[in-house]
Amino acid sequence: MHYAEQKLKEEKVFKDPVHRYVHVRDQVIWDLIGTKEFQRLRRIKQLGTSFLTFHGAEHSRFNHSLGVYEIIRRIVDDVFVDRPKWNKEDRLLSLCAGLLHDLGHGPFSHSFEKVFALDHEYFTQAIILGNTEVNTVLSRVEPNFPKRVAEVIGKTSENKIVISLISSQIDSDRMDYLQRDAYFTGVSYGHFDMERILRVMRPHEDQVVIKKTGMHAVEDYIMSRYQMYWQVYFHPVTRSAEVILTKILHRAKELYHDQYIFQQEPTHFTSIFEDTLTLEDYLKLDESIILYYFQMWQDEEDDILSDLCKRFVNRNLFKYVEFDPAKEYKKLAELSTLFIKAGLDPEYYLVVDSSSDLPYDFYRPGEEEERLPIQLLMGNGEIRELSRESEIVDAISGKRRTDHKLYYPEDLLIDDTTKKNIKKQIRTLLEL
Repeated sequence: MHYAEQKLKEEKVFKDPVHRYVHVRDQVIWDLIGTKEFQRLRRIKQLGTSFLTFHGAEHSRFNHSLGVYEIIRRIVDDVFVDRPKWNKEDRLLSLCAGLLHDLGHGPFSHSFEKVFALDHEYFTQAIILGNTEVNTVLSRVEPNFPKRVAEVIGKTSENKIVISLISSQIDSDRMDYLQRDAYFTGVSYGHFDMERILRVMRPHEDQVVIKKTGMHAVEDYIMSRYQMYWQVYFHPVTRSAEVILTKILHRAKELYHDQYIFQQEPTHFTSIFEDTLTLEDYLKLDESIILYYFQMWQDEEDDILSDLCKRFVNRNLFKYVEFDPAKEYKKLAELSTLFIKAGLDPEYYLVVDSSSDLPYDFYRPGEEEERLPIQLLMGNGEIRELSRESEIVDAISGKRRTDHKLYYPEDLLIDDTTKKNIKKQIRTLLEL
């Protein structure tokens, strides 16, 4: 039997708190899960610094990737079977792309990417196409199979239906992480009727559509996503931890380029700092490595690096106030001057952080991030864009919400014998 069609002698299952069980019968999927590149995802948290806000948020990219695979498995094995416009030959491609879609995430994911201008999707494709165990497994299916999987994840594939299963405004990725993140953070916002949504999904032309009878379940899903972003993903305490994490990495890079002599040399960062990062170097990075450096850097002679690492490790985070950079730029300039006089570098201790989300959008061709709208399949076979049928979705469609906060170390602004008047002026400006 060809490798692509090989089944395990006995079905393997992973006990899962969200989907109850993750079922694996395909030899290819089982072999991919066993690769060292996929196992690395156990050492990368799904929610970055959120564990410092929600103590249960310790789940990993590994958990999530299995969940996405399971949702797609249920769609292609149960919902799409024998449906017109679904090519059963795309089954394994869909399963592999879903399983591997987050393979290139680095430690603390998006914060890490921003500091060093990295892109997890680039590394996901590099792992799939490179000299890796994952590539070896995929190549056994057929020599061109790794490229086909990478193109789906990179959204350059001609197979638009498979892309929409993994990356669209209602996809297996979002349906898993909303429920999984809600479960592990302990909040109630991320729950919606996924069973209903799966039952009414249909393959159609170049994307997956939803039967009109499932519209209310989709409305619930979109509102769940909206609430999760503002109550969990953009939680100001989590953002404070991200600000400190980002500043630690910036400081370490700055010190490295200034020829500072580290007590704990940043060996794992050297190729990043020198812009010579290889895939092999990247795969050695996980959160246990990063946290080791933070732990050791608490004892560095550089006061800023030492202080920031102590704050992150011991959860002594920055406080925050609401802030509008467009209207309060003069106040920010005044605060920066006062921080310098108080002996605090505003580059590291006075930080404006912005959060922004667009909960749902209709199609806007030519924009930097083109969002395929959710399409409803009407009873007469007509296709209608969701916001044209749903008053709830229409009310939030295309409306971006943005939030700005100013972060600072309140404990360093307490009145004391040194710089007392200056710190008092700062506290007055911050309205503390």
